[in-house]
Amino acid sequence: MHELGIVYEVVKVVDRFVRENQLTEVKKIVLEIGQLSHAVPRFIQECFPAAVADTPYQETELEIVVALARGLCNACQTEYNVVATRKICPSCGADQYTLKSGQEFIIKEIVAY
Repeated sequence: MHELGIVYEVVKVVDRFVRENQLTEVKKIVLEIGQLSHAVPRFIQECFPAAVADTPYQETELEIVVALARGLCNACQTEYNVVATRKICPSCGADQYTLKSGQEFIIKEIVAY
């Protein structure tokens, strides 16, 4: 399960941010994970407690926001969720699109003081 390694990397980035900004406590970490990213949000959530056990972040809340896989139809320019429609444009039925979002993995917010 590569999600545990991903969570360890997130913790490293947060730890660096905390040190650089001389913060003392992190209340919450918000991740934005795209529907088409290589990380499964549920597995990230499940790995988080193990990754932060016995660290200053063991009481930190993890929030995950899922970014929809938004595509722009090359034929009619309709924007739609390519996962929900199985890549088929709901307006014209075309299956060719330009992906606009859905592959991201971002530390969106760190609530700390």
